[in-house]
Amino acid sequence: MSTSMRLLLVDDEPDLRSSTVQALDLAGFEIQDFASGERVLDLVSFGFPGVVLTDIRMPGMDGLTLMNRIHEIDRDIPVILLTGHGDVQLAVRAMREGAYDFVEKPFSAGQLAEIVARASDFRRLVLENRVLKAAAGQADDLEQRLIGRSNVMIDLRRRVRTLGPTEADVLIVGETGAGKEVVARALHDLSARARKPFVAIDCAAIPAALIESELFGHEAGAFPGALRARYGKFEHAKGGTILLDDIASMPMDLQGKLLRVIEDRTITRLGANESYPLDVRFMATSRVPLETEVEAGRFRADLLYRLNVVTLNVPPLTARREDIPLLFLRLLAEAATRHRVDQGHVSPGLIAQLTARDWPGNVRELRNAADRHALGLGEGGRIIEEEPTSRLADRVAEFERREIEAALSAHRGNLKPVYETLGLSRKTLWEKMQKHGLDKTQFGAHPDDAVS
Repeated sequence: MSTSMRLLLVDDEPDLRSSTVQALDLAGFEIQDFASGERVLDLVSFGFPGVVLTDIRMPGMDGLTLMNRIHEIDRDIPVILLTGHGDVQLAVRAMREGAYDFVEKPFSAGQLAEIVARASDFRRLVLENRVLKAAAGQADDLEQRLIGRSNVMIDLRRRVRTLGPTEADVLIVGETGAGKEVVARALHDLSARARKPFVAIDCAAIPAALIESELFGHEAGAFPGALRARYGKFEHAKGGTILLDDIASMPMDLQGKLLRVIEDRTITRLGANESYPLDVRFMATSRVPLETEVEAGRFRADLLYRLNVVTLNVPPLTARREDIPLLFLRLLAEAATRHRVDQGHVSPGLIAQLTARDWPGNVRELRNAADRHALGLGEGGRIIEEEPTSRLADRVAEFERREIEAALSAHRGNLKPVYETLGLSRKTLWEKMQKHGLDKTQFGAHPDDAVS
């Protein structure tokens, strides 16, 4: 087996973890072991060259939750589950949800090594296939992660490819659910730090009383209850990337300390006098323009100037409606695979309604809609599928109407890209719109806008 394939083992039982590491190491695997799943998520990326082996039942994050989180990053990373005798039925269900395989305890070293070797071969083929597709001019990894043919998405992918290999700190701004963390992970995976940790810190989720200790770490006795020294998340990310998610929610007093860390690339634990060098790349996300927060006195201007060496704006779906049909169909295919169901029929009328609708939750909300459609739950009663007509001429006319309607929705009633996309003349499109009772103002165009 190639030494480039890695194995991450997660089990909260030290003895079993130790014996498993020894057995797989002797079998020739490059292996790292962990007592919990949180640290594994920092090491897994879209192009992660390896396999994850995890116990099902663990305190905190269990094996199934870890598997689902890993598959949110890359669906094709093999996850092998270690199960107790009473968990076999649970493991079988997990395989239907995407687990590569499971091994029942107690297991032999040979049996486990054989399954891990198969999973490694599978992962190697996946990665090689992606490289071959990119070499053949097909969609590369970035186009699979940041889906869209709109100009704003083409420009975003171009900027990500340019910035990824650099060491520049990046500020990523975009609405809720637009894909800010996806962009951050893509930048990390394109960098020389790709094999090092990617540590995402949700600034809004950490309690204010604990945030300094969580980020900077502490020495034993630094405060009541600090019985032993502890690394903070900043130190844990050494050599890799730190993502400060929703940085606008960070308390003002901590913003000053963060500024010093970013400027000096050193860190001092709580209760310590000695500083430690910090080799990391910083990224931050915000749902609102930080300039507005600075004007309101809620964010430090000097921290903003230090963070926005480069700013990437992730467009909302309303700014790229033409991407919604492609994005929905991709999300629907993923949902159908995840739930082991047929993705079902997607009519032009459904696409038109999806394209015309506003999505305040952006891609995240559209993904939920795809899940509901795959499960046959519809769209909350908003989308009404019409009964099919019986005559061929009527069905052809209905298909034509829905295609034009979908194109009008995608281009917000702007007729020029519609007739160019459909391969019609301006006059023919106008006649067909009259025939089907379609008005460009229904789709967002101003009545005084020119036809062209």
